[in-house]
Amino acid sequence: MAIHRVTFLPLNVTVTVDDEKYPLADHGRPGSLLDIALAQDVPLEHNCGGSCACTTCHVIVRAGEASLSEMEPDEEDRLDMAEGLTIHSRLACQAVVKGDVVVEIP
Repeated sequence: MAIHRVTFLPLNVTVTVDDEKYPLADHGRPGSLLDIALAQDVPLEHNCGGSCACTTCHVIVRAGEASLSEMEPDEEDRLDMAEGLTIHSRLACQAVVKGDVVVEIP
């Protein structure tokens, strides 16, 4: 069992999650930032339902990038279409939390 803290900016909402309880909300990959946000009532757009088919759940990782799953080619290809793309951008539906992380919802 591992407990992680996820902070969503600019809302300044920090939630604590137990990775043994993934999935939480059944959207995106189990334990993804989107899964966690929806389970904790953090508003995060997700037009495609978390299937890596759009970029509405785009977030920018401000801290703890190494605490997220590796980016896979499908996510990398889709991110190229995200508005406001940065080198720290991820799709919340694909980035699985493995430690403490801080993300900004643009």
